[in-house]
Amino acid sequence: MSGRTTEPRTSVPAPRTPGRYRVAAVCLGNICRSPVADVVLSARVAEAGLADVVEVVSAGTAGYHVGGGMDPRSAATLSAAGYDPTRHRAQQFWPTWHDECDLVLVMDRSNLRDVGPGERTFLFRDFDPVGTGCEVPDPYYGGEDGFREVLEMVERTSERVVALIAAQMTDADTVGSQEQA
Repeated sequence: MSGRTTEPRTSVPAPRTPGRYRVAAVCLGNICRSPVADVVLSARVAEAGLADVVEVVSAGTAGYHVGGGMDPRSAATLSAAGYDPTRHRAQQFWPTWHDECDLVLVMDRSNLRDVGPGERTFLFRDFDPVGTGCEVPDPYYGGEDGFREVLEMVERTSERVVALIAAQMTDADTVGSQEQA
């Protein structure tokens, strides 16, 4: 059983600023799940040719690890898959991010409660074509398999999120050009 509760979301919110898009990935401590999502989303954004218009950031709902790097197991999992985890520094999510981000993706329902409601805030896996509506499990207290499982979820979901952002940016550009004409 896949855990699917609904069909995956088919769109992302429109950009607040035409030609720019900011995505935040959020988990509890910003050392395991959200930095993996940050690194993978950033790589997918670059592959899609959107790095000059889409910014990806990550944060934790708690400030336990602010200023530190990601969990060494997350970093090792990313490195083994060909990603660069070295630039990450943990930071905390602030309520102002609701106004600064076009899309806030939380890893689980506890993060969703901590972040608070927002029309641009969704569970990360609401976009997952395999386990829509499910949570990204926290691998912190488990073994290496949990970190690999998180990476697999994040990779497939990131592909969909970036495709939807690209479509939204194309739609926004089309609307902007029509308004200028």
